[in-house]
Amino acid sequence: MNTKRTAFFVVVLAALAAWLAAAATSGMHPVRPVAMAPATIDIRGEALAAEIERLHDHLRPTIAPERGRNLFQFSQARERTAPVAAVELSPAPVATPIEPSFKLIGVAEDAGTRTAILSSASQLFMVKDGELVGSTYRVTGISADAVELANVADGHVLRLALK
Repeated sequence: MNTKRTAFFVVVLAALAAWLAAAATSGMHPVRPVAMAPATIDIRGEALAAEIERLHDHLRPTIAPERGRNLFQFSQARERTAPVAAVELSPAPVATPIEPSFKLIGVAEDAGTRTAILSSASQLFMVKDGELVGSTYRVTGISADAVELANVADGHVLRLALK
């Protein structure tokens, strides 16, 4: 019986040694790197970078543009023109101020007192006779279908009517 026990013990130890040897080695083979072609997005990115660089070069031209050429004549010999003498310009006439974009949208009446309802691009005004509109105009008269505004600076009258 001692022989059977010893044989059993040797078999178990051999199995245990084989199991430890298998665990110690990974059993994986080294992976060889595979050469892959660059992705199409990378190729397009490189082409885009080259185009951007080309356009940046056009932003900083090395040759000064030619003056005096006719853009509407195709493939004709270019003639050099003499430089134009400086011309004195007279001062521009003073422009009249642009009328405000007020619009009369209604007239209300309460106990004989009329109120004009004016609108502008950003505000609504409810004004009575003698009040200021936008610090530039003063209401000089309100009728049933129109309002008169006088410019405070120069007295110019602006008449707005209902439509």
